[in-house]
Amino acid sequence: YNNTSGQVNIASGYFALLANTSGSHNIASGQQALYSNTIGNYNIASGYKALYSNTTGSENVANGNQALYSNTTAGNNVANGKGALRNNTTGGGNTASGYHVSYANTTGSENVANGNQALRFNTTGSKNIAIGTIALYSNTTGGNNIAIGEASGRYTSSNASNQTSSFSIYIGRSTKALSSGDTNEIVI
Repeated sequence: YNNTSGQVNIASGYFALLANTSGSHNIASGQQALYSNTIGNYNIASGYKALYSNTTGSENVANGNQALYSNTTAGNNVANGKGALRNNTTGGGNTASGYHVSYANTTGSENVANGNQALRFNTTGSKNIAIGTIALYSNTTGGNNIAIGEASGRYTSSNASNQTSSFSIYIGRSTKALSSGDTNEIVI
């Protein structure tokens, strides 16, 4: 609708790529996919409101209902699943696959999350790896963690939420940190 100099774009769906002016090499499929994009390049959005708020972010892939919905300027993200990286705004280099994976992430970067609701409440924590349903679920700001297994790293030994631990490794179902904020733990 507003395209002035953008080239090699494909839009399919009601108001897909509506605000695009000069962004090029974008693919938007679904109602309001890449709706706010103006100059972002090389993005792929598939699903209802996927990459909806993106304006200048480039080289993102969003597949699923509201995947990367709030992304504005961040690039190099991959979100696959309903609500994956839903609240991400400027965090770049993230990979999220599953339902509501990294849903609360806003500025956290270089995270990898695979499994329903893995890294669900992460906001600014970076360089985390969470593999398994609800792995590192409660993490908000902790970084450089590895969690492999269902609910790994979600709780502390007192069953409180593990929100801020960093530089730690949790391997196995329901492995727990000694306390939130701990660093350099290895729990198997």
